[in-house]
Amino acid sequence: MGIPMDMRDAWVNRKNKSSPSSNFMIPSPEEDLKFLRSQMCTQEGVRAGVKSASIACVASAIPTLIAVRTIPWAKANLNYTAQALIISAASIAAYFVTADKTILECARRNTRSLYDKSS
Repeated sequence: MGIPMDMRDAWVNRKNKSSPSSNFMIPSPEEDLKFLRSQMCTQEGVRAGVKSASIACVASAIPTLIAVRTIPWAKANLNYTAQALIISAASIAAYFVTADKTILECARRNTRSLYDKSS
């Protein structure tokens, strides 16, 4: 069924007319710059996280697979699922820790540059 198009448009226009200044809002270049900086920080964090996760994957996979083939206890108790969980847990932890640290460091650097520029 739905709402007829005319009624929907009238409702949307009525909601927009409640704040007359909203029609004349122009985004400031400063806000756009902040948004771009945050996007760059996020991308930088993702890149660093992926690098760290791939290194952690290799660094945890090699000892895990060697242990499963040589240590009797590991051979008896660590099936394929357990091996995958060990490797993926190390990779996920490395990704999130590194991405978080990188994003925070980038945000701190951006904040310092803003305060240094204003002084």
